[in-house]
Amino acid sequence: MSTTDQTSGQGPAAADAEVPAEHAVPEDLALAGEFDAVTRDQWRDLVAGVLRKAGREDLPDAVEDALRRPVASGVTVAPLYTAEDAGDLLTAVGVPGLPPFVRGSRPGGGPAGSAEVTAAGGADGGASGGWDVRQRHAHPDVAVTKEAIAADLENGVTSLWLVLGEGAIPADSLGEVLSDVFLDLAPVSVSGGVPAAEAFLSLVEGRTDLAPGGSLGLDPLGVEAASGERQDLSGLADIARRAAAHPGLRTVVVDGTVFADAGASVVEELGCSLAAGVAYLRALTDAGLSVDEAAAQLEFRFSATADQFTTIAALRAARRLWDRVGEVAGVSPDARGQRQHAVTSSVMTTKRDPWVNMLRTTVACFGAGVGGADAVTVQPFDAALGLPDSFSRRIARNTQNLLVEEGHLGRVLDPAGGSWYVESLSDDLARAAWAWFTEIERVGGLSAALTSGLVRDRIATAWDARAKRLATRAEAITGVSEFPNLQEKLPERQPAADLDPTGGLPRVRAAQEFEALRDAADAAEQSTGSRPAVYLAALGPIARHTARASFAGNLFQAGGLATPSDDGVTGLADAGTTVACICGTDKDYAESAAALAKELKEAGATQVWLAGKPDLAVDGVDGYVYAGCDALAALRTVHEQLEVQA
Repeated sequence: MSTTDQTSGQGPAAADAEVPAEHAVPEDLALAGEFDAVTRDQWRDLVAGVLRKAGREDLPDAVEDALRRPVASGVTVAPLYTAEDAGDLLTAVGVPGLPPFVRGSRPGGGPAGSAEVTAAGGADGGASGGWDVRQRHAHPDVAVTKEAIAADLENGVTSLWLVLGEGAIPADSLGEVLSDVFLDLAPVSVSGGVPAAEAFLSLVEGRTDLAPGGSLGLDPLGVEAASGERQDLSGLADIARRAAAHPGLRTVVVDGTVFADAGASVVEELGCSLAAGVAYLRALTDAGLSVDEAAAQLEFRFSATADQFTTIAALRAARRLWDRVGEVAGVSPDARGQRQHAVTSSVMTTKRDPWVNMLRTTVACFGAGVGGADAVTVQPFDAALGLPDSFSRRIARNTQNLLVEEGHLGRVLDPAGGSWYVESLSDDLARAAWAWFTEIERVGGLSAALTSGLVRDRIATAWDARAKRLATRAEAITGVSEFPNLQEKLPERQPAADLDPTGGLPRVRAAQEFEALRDAADAAEQSTGSRPAVYLAALGPIARHTARASFAGNLFQAGGLATPSDDGVTGLADAGTTVACICGTDKDYAESAAALAKELKEAGATQVWLAGKPDLAVDGVDGYVYAGCDALAALRTVHEQLEVQA
């Protein structure tokens, strides 16, 4: 049918003229065009009204400051960001692939060495975008490791991270481990100090076809931080010269995760990694390498957490900071882009309800990818329990496969760029980390700061601040401090060797204190046949006591305690405990909580809690549990009362 036939005998021009006016598309489309303009002051007035209704009277002039929350040492985020917050940042971040590299260290496409590789050596061509999917292997059984590597490379992993040494892959078995891997297609990074580097260099001696993107993993300052023992940097240059025979093979990994695992916030992690990078530049250039050659030998490793926006902003800030160092050091602009390897955080990984770690690592991987990491390692969900099995490794690699292949995250460069929030946070983190870095440099560099205790004290302060948020559950840990499952059956895993030296900075996990209480309660149940418990004494009808009973039950179960409940004193004897918690409404408390507390103690309770705030001041009550209370302190008190041994 012709155009004329389709328009009742009229030509295209006449047809266009008959398009109804409501279908006309305006030249400028304002998404909020149908709404009245709103000012920031109007928003502040509305928020202030809500906060006052919630009982907040001492509000700051800038009401959003009342809702700020900390994300790192000296850095907070506000509930609202506008163009005025970003200021000139939107024009100062540059473009991907060019200084200051905030928007990415490469102009587009996948990172070097990201070909999809099979264990047999077949390749499907270069990656279509995204990042290098790098998986870690440390199983001491060579056959198990070979099988795991084959499965990884056949199913989406694009590079390998091998941990060598006692308790991990034997260094003298590296050739056997990699015997089925085409090293011209699959980049390999090793960890394990000079012995691991020597083992890999010996294996590839004479070859010039290694896939770029690998690393020898030397990080003496990271070892010094973890062990407390001074390390020698003088031999780095000799190894770097040998590595230079293999284009794209780097010698040094600046491992910021050492500091993150000790409890550092991203500010300390960025500042310490920057100081380590500068120390390595000095060591390499002092030994005769040019500054460009020295910069090309460094890769940076950072932790990625479930706080996705902080992860995104931290990676962007790290590139900006390293570009500034390179500029001052005389590194040419095209050599100042920082190569980043992001690893999902060990600090956020839990032993309890470990399946939730799948969700944490997915969010962390998303943040790392959006933040522009060149390589990403997702730790298996059971990493805190021991050596991963084939299922957990499969989930770890498929987390990345999903985000790259199905989520298409690699198809957009710096997707968070231009966000007033992300740009502001990136700038705040960069400035705070630079201040910390310069403080380290003023005392003589990272080694001197480690020896003097400056780094340890600064990280301890950061961790203490976070530990308070964890203890009060202001920072919740799903499955551990919130919504615990006392009936869970944990998967059994072969214990992993303690590969990191001790004696220097500590290693912490966010869930460790709550999990210690859970372990103690489990041990008590195993030895006595019954789980330690807190009896929930309900006041009033179910509709009135359910909310606080649920809250109290959730809190006490976070310490591994059972929470049987019944009306009043009725079920105390059957609960088999001497600790009780009264649950009801404020009105019910005023009428009968004091009498119930007395009845409970007469019936054998030695400790009575109340689900509510201390200003209720109920006679006979020994303690209060409420939103924002120190949950760890309350749980420890109950454990002590019930004689649960830690």
